[in-house]
Amino acid sequence: MKQYIELKLWADGAPESNGLSGAEDASTPGFIGNVSTPSLMVYPAEQPGGKAIIMCPGGGLTKVAVGHEGHDLAAWFNKLGITFAILKYRMPNQHKDVLLNDIQQGLRIMQQHKEEWHFNQLGVMGASIGGYIAASASVFFTADTRPDFQILFYPVISMEDSITHMNSRKQILGEQPKEELILAYSANLHVIPETPPAFITAASDDAAVSPENSISYYQALLWSKIPASLHIYPEGGHSFAFKDSFPYKAELTMELEKWLSKL
Repeated sequence: MKQYIELKLWADGAPESNGLSGAEDASTPGFIGNVSTPSLMVYPAEQPGGKAIIMCPGGGLTKVAVGHEGHDLAAWFNKLGITFAILKYRMPNQHKDVLLNDIQQGLRIMQQHKEEWHFNQLGVMGASIGGYIAASASVFFTADTRPDFQILFYPVISMEDSITHMNSRKQILGEQPKEELILAYSANLHVIPETPPAFITAASDDAAVSPENSISYYQALLWSKIPASLHIYPEGGHSFAFKDSFPYKAELTMELEKWLSKL
């Protein structure tokens, strides 16, 4: 596997602690738990085509799935001339702004390298709860952290009782968050005309994260007249990424490549 470049997010310390300490846990292959030093793991494209992506893997906010939702995707994007970075983010541990702080800092750091890696479009991508991180970056951005596009795989989007992933919400907002907090942290309720274009995919039989998350976000994008592409496949479950076992891998990668080419 091609070697990546690792860049620390917070050389001078993060603005908010997550209250956790101790060594990182890499005992499960493809996963990192108890992230103590958040970073970007960057695979620069050898023949850059002007785009870069920060990928936010899933993991249920207990680990970061840096394998099948991170490193395993890099070669595909590099082949398209896209520099691919994986965000190794901290667990929020009920410190609700940690995730947004980490992805926004990742966007700032990537922008500092845009001439070195030859890109002028920087997007965010996320899978599962990583999709929530990417969507949050796309609706709660600041002047220097707005992504140019977003790609969401079977994302958690809403914190609302009816469709959220409860364990993830607990990790972000606590056991019994107040209604105003739930609404404030539901990405589908904060889409604005400046939210970037989106590619969204999920499977109808996803038993872990309801596809209603994807649908509600797509509808919010439509209402704000933001270009969006939604692909919901009849089967595939959760966490399929680019696995060969996903029955619609060929269709998904073809549609994603076509969408990226037209940005």
